[in-house]
Amino acid sequence: MALLEVREASLSFQDRPLWDNLSFSVEPGEFIALIGANGSGKSMLLKSILGQQPLSSGEITFQGHSLKGGSTEIGYIPQHRAVDSELPLSVTDLVRFGLEGHKPGITWPSKALREQVLMALAQVDAAHLANEPVGKLSGGEMQRVRVAQALIGKPKLLLADEPLSALDLGHQAQVSELIAATKEKETAVIFVTHDVNPIIEYVDKVLYLASGRYSIGTPDEVLQSSVLSELYGTEIDVVRNGGRVVVLGAHDHDHHEDERWE
Repeated sequence: MALLEVREASLSFQDRPLWDNLSFSVEPGEFIALIGANGSGKSMLLKSILGQQPLSSGEITFQGHSLKGGSTEIGYIPQHRAVDSELPLSVTDLVRFGLEGHKPGITWPSKALREQVLMALAQVDAAHLANEPVGKLSGGEMQRVRVAQALIGKPKLLLADEPLSALDLGHQAQVSELIAATKEKETAVIFVTHDVNPIIEYVDKVLYLASGRYSIGTPDEVLQSSVLSELYGTEIDVVRNGGRVVVLGAHDHDHHEDERWE
């Protein structure tokens, strides 16, 4: 049985299809790069997998079961958003919510739990931030803390929504390597990104969304001019240079997402 199954899934808003009859599966330890045009519904797909966004039609199952109620075995790294600078929440508390956020009430962290939190922060080079208020973190620091929060529960599936945003090149490489290392623990990853190059060496499959359609396969199978031109319905050039992949001609393929759909 596949870890995750998406069967003939469709999602529309105001009669606008984001994607239609989407079908794919995710195996344990598999790393999938999720790429697509602006407004193609990449983030909405993650929310549907989490059980937060109902489908227009079709089905999504995790370990053979519906995800309407969500699952503590799925980790989630949300897109970077500004945080209220006066928010009275420490980094340690935020990370431990990755283990205890689903529990009712407020609990006092044990010594063992605090050690788990510090280990998770150390993995992303953020142990020195443990006692900092989250409202005082830079964008890059916050992203690293979010990664620690998602990984502390040792999820079987990790959904990462633009986890490299706000990070410099050095920390992009560090976080990419850390997320990819979960493959050794049979954790599957769906990684939303605009630029596949920082993670290309880890990617098993690319799921590309555009114009309500999709293509899925290995990077070499999907990242081709002919495949993307058919998806977009216009001429797209895929150029490979020095090991990098560059997509030319997708005019809306930039960083300014429509938050209603992304």
